[in-house]
Amino acid sequence: MRIFLTGATGFIGSRIVPELLAAGHQVLGMTRSDAGAAWLTRQGAEVHRATLEDLDSIRAGAANVDAVIHTAFDHDFANFVANCEKDARVIAALGAVLKGSSRPLLITSGTGIGQAGPHLPATEDVTNFAHPNPRIASEKQGNALLDAGVNVAVVRLPQVHDTKRQGLISPFIDISREKGVVGYVGDGGNRWPAAHVDDVARLYRLAIAQAEPGARYHAVDEEGVAVRDIAAVVAEGLNLPLKSLSAEEAPAHFGWLGMFAGLDLVASSKVTRARLGWTPTGPSLLDDLRHMDFAVTA
Repeated sequence: MRIFLTGATGFIGSRIVPELLAAGHQVLGMTRSDAGAAWLTRQGAEVHRATLEDLDSIRAGAANVDAVIHTAFDHDFANFVANCEKDARVIAALGAVLKGSSRPLLITSGTGIGQAGPHLPATEDVTNFAHPNPRIASEKQGNALLDAGVNVAVVRLPQVHDTKRQGLISPFIDISREKGVVGYVGDGGNRWPAAHVDDVARLYRLAIAQAEPGARYHAVDEEGVAVRDIAAVVAEGLNLPLKSLSAEEAPAHFGWLGMFAGLDLVASSKVTRARLGWTPTGPSLLDDLRHMDFAVTA
């Protein structure tokens, strides 16, 4: 297939590119920079210059391909709600081009949206539109396209990690460094799911080949890692003290991250593994954190 990949030079997209190429696909990679274009060319991919704000360019990228994988996202979390709404507009633009065909569109969301209620594991058969994660805007738009006959599926992400980046934990580290203390909410027993970035990239490749309309896939290796365990490794790496915070103290300490800091986001990938034959093999979240060079990120 010839596949249009948004976010092709991002943290996850840059791992998807070689996965797709090695499987014999052609990749039309979206980038906004000269450096990104040069990297894509070196990998053997085609280059499509566009930004998330330029919907005409987004639509042009999707016009002459067999499938679309959408991983691009504006990670300015200080404007997270607005960026989730922007993501919905991008998904709508992609869907408008694909409507009337069977060409698959694979979009991206978060595992929390699969939780039916607090402390319940997120599962692929649940879409909870009442979940506090603003990323629900992406799935609402995806559902609207599905109802309009577009072949849409969703990859829901946990904390995707290697030794340099770890999803929400990367800003958690930055906040800890700034505050001079590594905080967690209550006893820190709430859990965050996780998967290594290479395993996640492989899942995208398997999912786009499956092209199953309406499918939800959970890119989850570890169903839940206790935040207090994450905080302990970060505290050791930064040589900072640990501190338990009350729910009332959390917003002032964490800022925008406070909406996630105390959530129990445990998630299952049982259905995904069975449906795609996906078996994660990468290192654990805590192993990657222990091998992180905290001085480099300072």
